[in-house]
Amino acid sequence: MTQDFSTPVTVTCHCGGVELNVQLLDGLNTARRCDCSLCRRRGAIMVTAALGGIEVVRGESLSLYQFGTMTAKHYFCSICGIYTHHQRRSNPQQYGVNAGAIVGVNPSDLSDVPWMDGVHHPADR
Repeated sequence: MTQDFSTPVTVTCHCGGVELNVQLLDGLNTARRCDCSLCRRRGAIMVTAALGGIEVVRGESLSLYQFGTMTAKHYFCSICGIYTHHQRRSNPQQYGVNAGAIVGVNPSDLSDVPWMDGVHHPADR
């Protein structure tokens, strides 16, 4: 993959109702999956951005979903349903960004993406 990740990337939902400029912390090198009850259902590969690393360019249809400990904030488009990003429960100073929503990125090009144990998260004990 030859995309330059030193500058912000564009993240969009499917219908165009949500557009973000995102500065990734280490490009696609932070790619991971999670097996918590929500992440395993949505199946997204996530990459990392700092809490201040997201600018909402267009977000009229951006919706918030929270559950369980209510720590993580999951954002998605209320029109097309695409998950764009979430504020992490494991590190609330970071966002997980849907790699498949980054313009120019095909998640099938990412190999050996590690799984995080969200089922046994310390905050659930």
